[in-house]
Amino acid sequence: MDMSLEGRIRKDILDAAKMVGPVGAHIGPSLSLVEIVAAIYKEFNPKCDSIILSKGHGALGLYAVMHQFGIITDEQFVSFEQNGGEFPGQPSRSPNNQIVYSSGSLGMGLPYAIGLAEAKKQKGKVYVVTGDGELNEGSNWEGAMLARQLNLDNLTVIVDHNGMQSDGKCENILNVNIHEVWKAFGWKTVQCDGHSIEQLQCMLKDKTDGRPKVVIADTIKGKGISFMEGNNDWHHCSLSEEKYNLAVAELEETYGL
Repeated sequence: MDMSLEGRIRKDILDAAKMVGPVGAHIGPSLSLVEIVAAIYKEFNPKCDSIILSKGHGALGLYAVMHQFGIITDEQFVSFEQNGGEFPGQPSRSPNNQIVYSSGSLGMGLPYAIGLAEAKKQKGKVYVVTGDGELNEGSNWEGAMLARQLNLDNLTVIVDHNGMQSDGKCENILNVNIHEVWKAFGWKTVQCDGHSIEQLQCMLKDKTDGRPKVVIADTIKGKGISFMEGNNDWHHCSLSEEKYNLAVAELEETYGL
């Protein structure tokens, strides 16, 4: 049995992380958002839609999905974190790499996407991937108010809701019920298993009733590798040969050979 799409994407993430050696990569956050980005690209119309990875430290996950969907080549993918390459540790906009937004400073993706969605109204959809830790940034909530005021029903935010951020558990840093907060801001608010491409696609297709929509996708940081799951040591880390082999063996067992 061939490895599933989710497994192949995760294998790409491990391969790239191992390739960059001691420089390391954001492995945990990238494994967390695999199905989210894959579901978006399954619904994506490249002629008129845009995807904004506001959670820029998940860039390797984005690149791996783009690679598996044939959007970027093998040669482009292996240029990850290489000098002069167009695929650094955080996404960098370039006419050659099909990335429309340079991210890294958290909380900036949604405000940018609002302007883009206003320009694309009736012409295309804008998808924003953010993290629950990133929602500590107040610029998100200023943007949420404006997006509702503008009735941007072509704007969808997907929250990678893994309960963790670089400094620890979200509940220990700023404990809020983000589902209720988004509802209070007037957005259509739905929640699903963030590791089910099928559930995510269903949520993305769900009509918005003239409002912007947020999908709170429940995920696990480091998903797919037992010693990485829920372990913040893997937020950004280098991957040794030994750990790489253990991780790949788990992927093969879970997602097929």
